[in-house]
Amino acid sequence: MIEIKRISEATKDDINIPNEPFTLWGKMIPTYDGKKWAYTTKKFEESKIIEMVFPNENYNFDALKKECFFVGAYNECGKCIGLGIFRHDWFKYLYLDDLKVCREYRGHGIGKLLLDEGKKIAAENSYRGIYTIGQDNNLSACLFYIKSGFVIGGFNTHVYRGTNQANKSNIYFYLEI
Repeated sequence: MIEIKRISEATKDDINIPNEPFTLWGKMIPTYDGKKWAYTTKKFEESKIIEMVFPNENYNFDALKKECFFVGAYNECGKCIGLGIFRHDWFKYLYLDDLKVCREYRGHGIGKLLLDEGKKIAAENSYRGIYTIGQDNNLSACLFYIKSGFVIGGFNTHVYRGTNQANKSNIYFYLEI
């Protein structure tokens, strides 16, 4: 049984669960016709499929607790196996800053449970919804957001220019509550 709860001072170390690898197997290609966003997907050739892992963030609970809400997913042993970090923003949307689930628990609805708690936080704080950013080459994440009710609201092709990740872009996703 998975329990979703907000992380507090007593459980603050849980915000630093390690990042684990995920597979980059395709790309989301958004299009905009002047009124509405749409997308197609492109699967990578077998030889281009890779695993990636983000560096660990080393979040500081005390420094972030005024601007963020931390939500944990806990397994039956009380171990934090998923994390959602929701950040106040000046928009009328709460920003989903980080969402991760330990590899062995992925595909079991835990990300959705974390998002559901984020929706409650957004409503409690008078936000219209939640927004987040997904990298276009992380097709699993992009499709997860779409499946969870998010819609595409923007596309940034410049953010990674001049870096070793210049082959990717950011897609902005929005969820109304």
